Amino acid sequence: MSTILELNIDQDVVEKAEIYAKYSKKTVSQLVEEYLLSISLQNNNEEIQLGPITSQLAGIIELDGEFDHKTLLTDALMEKFT
Repeated sequence: MSTILELNIDQDVVEKAEIYAKYSKKTVSQLVEEYLLSISLQNNNEEIQLGPITSQLAGIIELDGEFDHKTLLTDALMEKFT
């Protein structure tokens, strides 16, 4: 069932959304619906469907319980910028 939703959005944003929608071969309404669905799933802790490439890569690497991705990222950035 579809419902009409009225939104007040800056004209520049609407124009950019229309360009993106055309590029994506979707309507602006579809983009808004997909976005609202994605954030509602995140907030409800429901499982989000992964894309095919992400699904193939998920679970490839096993990390121990003490792995700290923030430390790894910090170290990589320090090495890159120092």
